[in-house]
Amino acid sequence: MDIKQLKYFLAIADEGNITKAAEKLHMAQPPLSKQLKLLEEELGIQLFERNTRNLKITESGKRLHYRAKQIINLLETTVKELKDFDEGKRGILKIGTLAVTGDAILPEQIYKFNQIYPNIGFQIIHRNTPEILDMLNKGLIDIGIVRTPINSEYLDSILLPEEPMVAVTVGEPFWKENESSKIAIADLSEQPLLVHNRYEKMITMACQKAGFEPNIIGKIDDTRSILLWANLGIGTAIVQRDWLQLFENNDFTYKEIAEESLLTQTAIVWMKNQYMTATARHFIETFLKE
Repeated sequence: MDIKQLKYFLAIADEGNITKAAEKLHMAQPPLSKQLKLLEEELGIQLFERNTRNLKITESGKRLHYRAKQIINLLETTVKELKDFDEGKRGILKIGTLAVTGDAILPEQIYKFNQIYPNIGFQIIHRNTPEILDMLNKGLIDIGIVRTPINSEYLDSILLPEEPMVAVTVGEPFWKENESSKIAIADLSEQPLLVHNRYEKMITMACQKAGFEPNIIGKIDDTRSILLWANLGIGTAIVQRDWLQLFENNDFTYKEIAEESLLTQTAIVWMKNQYMTATARHFIETFLKE
């Protein structure tokens, strides 16, 4: 039994069909069938139950599937470690980030990093928070950039300074300009609100705590769209204050919402107890030095 046979076996198990597995592996079906037969003969066990169309993995096959994935992952990690002996001075750093959050902090960090490590390239992948965490767990990215709250049970993280949420509107603001630099959340009680899907629950709970049900007329996944709607006068946008720096709009008027439960932070996250490349470690150090 060798690594190639294990990779063949995993492809067959994942596809449940030799023809589809052969297509995935870019090889002909007969040699793949032969390799499976040789593996079963060597082990002296049946890995799949055959029928006319598909294969059903046996209990023994399930056990081998579990171990084979561990073996392949260990091999790939070992190869990464050996290639990483160059102290992370070359390579590609894969970062999964929320689009607006990444735009707010990454350009400056990448610029500083590039001055020290000019031979490292970047692959920036825009996803939402659950997708970023899933990609981290699967090893598809090195680092994630998300907003709190997050489940940190299996993550290590660096938390950047807290940012409040602000109410953003156009035209005549619904608050009086001679009032405090902040508004109470109760001041939103009669406003049509535009919120990010991720923060709908948080904002709703804060409003309910203040004694009213928020009039949320728009729940949107993209902050740019939220502010575009606000710019058209559809409603008052509730967004993180630091996101506004990316949008030059002299028509916007905003005030910070005086509500501690609406404070959020940008989190730089990576997996606990998993191998991290020297390239990723160096990049994280740029945040620690600030």
